[in-house]
Amino acid sequence: QVQLAESGGGLVQAGGSLRLSCTASGGSFGSYAMGWFRQRPGKDGEFVASISWSGTSTDYADSVRGRFTVSRTNEKNTAYLQMNNLKPEDTAVYLCVAHSSQLTLRTQPRSWGQGTQVTVSS
Repeated sequence: QVQLAESGGGLVQAGGSLRLSCTASGGSFGSYAMGWFRQRPGKDGEFVASISWSGTSTDYADSVRGRFTVSRTNEKNTAYLQMNNLKPEDTAVYLCVAHSSQLTLRTQPRSWGQGTQVTVSS
């Protein structure tokens, strides 16, 4: 099973940008769909974005579409989440996830990272 490690979280003002990275090890990165979930304070975890193993297909939650971009570099075993025009309601722990199926990843990821905190101040 692939191990995932996130980085790139931090504190940013509303309207700012951050880029999260997720580095995978212990598995065949190129065979996994990758994605991001987030855990906002007092709320259930929610799907944010996903990308197919080839990078040709992406999927976004309505709340982030047009502001966030998911990408990957298979040669570096790394996936990214570029977050622009951040809002205070984007404050959450962001977790990298993986699954062999991009469709199943949206509801039942197979592998999870430990998460990285993103805080957006107003």
